[in-house]
Amino acid sequence: MVADIFRDATVGQIINYFSNGTLLPYPEERSDFIVPAGFLPSETPTIVDAYDSSDGQVQKHNSDQVLGSNNGKKEDLTTTTTEAVIPFSTEDTLDENERTLEIGRTTDTSEREKPSTDDPYLVTWYGDNDPENPKNWSSKKRAFVGFCVTWMTFTSYVGSAIYIATIPGIMEQFHVGLTYAELGLTLYVFAYGLGPMFLSPLQELPKLGRNTVYMCSMALFIVFQLPTFLAPNFQTILAFRFFTGFFCSPALATGGASMGDMYDVSELAMLLALWAEGVNAGPIVGPIIGGFAAQAKGWKWAFYELIWLSAFSFVFLMICLPETYEPTILHRRAKRLRKLTGNQRLTSQGERDAKEQHLGLIFKDALLKPIILATEPVVLFCNIFIGLVYAIFYLWYEAFPLVFTDIYHFNLGESGLPFLGFLVNSILGFFIYIAYLKYHFQPRVMKAMAAGKSFPPETLLELGLIASITIPLSLFWFGFTSRASIHWIVPIIGASFYLFGIFFNFQSVLIYISSAYPAYAASVLASNALFRSTAASVFPLFGRFFFQNLGLGGGSALLAGISIVLMPVYYALIRWGHILRHRSKYASG
Repeated sequence: MVADIFRDATVGQIINYFSNGTLLPYPEERSDFIVPAGFLPSETPTIVDAYDSSDGQVQKHNSDQVLGSNNGKKEDLTTTTTEAVIPFSTEDTLDENERTLEIGRTTDTSEREKPSTDDPYLVTWYGDNDPENPKNWSSKKRAFVGFCVTWMTFTSYVGSAIYIATIPGIMEQFHVGLTYAELGLTLYVFAYGLGPMFLSPLQELPKLGRNTVYMCSMALFIVFQLPTFLAPNFQTILAFRFFTGFFCSPALATGGASMGDMYDVSELAMLLALWAEGVNAGPIVGPIIGGFAAQAKGWKWAFYELIWLSAFSFVFLMICLPETYEPTILHRRAKRLRKLTGNQRLTSQGERDAKEQHLGLIFKDALLKPIILATEPVVLFCNIFIGLVYAIFYLWYEAFPLVFTDIYHFNLGESGLPFLGFLVNSILGFFIYIAYLKYHFQPRVMKAMAAGKSFPPETLLELGLIASITIPLSLFWFGFTSRASIHWIVPIIGASFYLFGIFFNFQSVLIYISSAYPAYAASVLASNALFRSTAASVFPLFGRFFFQNLGLGGGSALLAGISIVLMPVYYALIRWGHILRHRSKYASG
């Protein structure tokens, strides 16, 4: 398992490429590999030039084996020679006859049987149990890769909130006001909502896949952090905060898709919940580690921490994160088989699809489809609701200093500790969600399927509606208990309940719109990401003045009231959402 992970990661791919398959070889690059029956049509050359290590010359070998013939008939091959040379190691101790590779020989193992297809040139998996198929990886391997994806997401999200700790120092050094200083947070959050519109389509190109985009964008993410602490003026910081947010976006947008590459639909909900822990933990941990560093060493140290964390993550992922995208894995297999057999007709389905689309069309779809689908009533409501939930969460970054610094007199480092309440309830919410899926939701699905009934995707929203009650509860609790006469732990507990609303609504709404629009799942998710990131980027700009003018109680009550007004609409979507889907030309019936 370890060797395969390293070989399929970016560093392993580089080593394999420059060693011409000698180091970290794939099965097709080993001397004992037998090409699966059916990959070589009868007209393909069938005798292999075996490399004789004794004198360094290519030797011709004859054979009367059944080689690559689709009809399974023997042919007289005594005069046929191959156009391809299969290399053998000079350290190989096998004799000359044993080194002769019989391409196309039929084998009775499932790993070497090509699935039946009408197209003999289509490169697919070597049977249902092909070990290179991510869905066939061992549970330990999938769990490790899932951790890598979650860690990458966590690192990217830390970059947003860690900036909070730098604001006082930036205001002092560059003589800028609070609203202007907060643009560093706004631009980062907006950029990581915008970035997937341009970068995520690249991951669907078989030649690139997920890892190429992940690693290239993370490298740029690190490079563009350097000017944030070397900048001669604040405008430079703002520009590069936008770029860092833009290039961290692939992990935030398609981390869930990487999980989907490895797990079946029945397991995916649980794994997405685990990935969501990285989404939640990043903005929570950022202000904590940044606050103590900025207090002890100065505001630049928060950026130092971010670049150390992201550099470590980059090296770790370059070594340990394998490619999970099926079209890319098969594209690389097809290249190896073409090189091995000399049959240039062998192609994967992803390669064929890519020839029918040019890059401009791909980007056109990526940019226009999310906008078009955002006008769908179902998608529009989900975008508004999740956008509000997400925006209020980022508004805490403005409310917390007013409460814990001005009222309870926490210092810069301590002012980030109240966010730990969010982390506790995020973990608790994860276990509640797993129990809900295992003991309530999945049994209902199985019962409905056994009875031959359909299970509408609106059912996925039920848990989100119940959890929505915690949003106004948390806002009222926090707003009206934030006073010097009440212990500071009380508003922290009140605020922490908000994480239930975030966690369960994210899980419910995002899975729901993916299920309701299965053919356009990537577009509706991109639309939601752009909408919620835009809302979250704007709210911190007026957050301080919002609470100062309305008061903590009044401001929280207004936000709670908006949340309560949206709850009946939420219920209406559960009750009548199927009607809207039936009327839509994009949604599933």
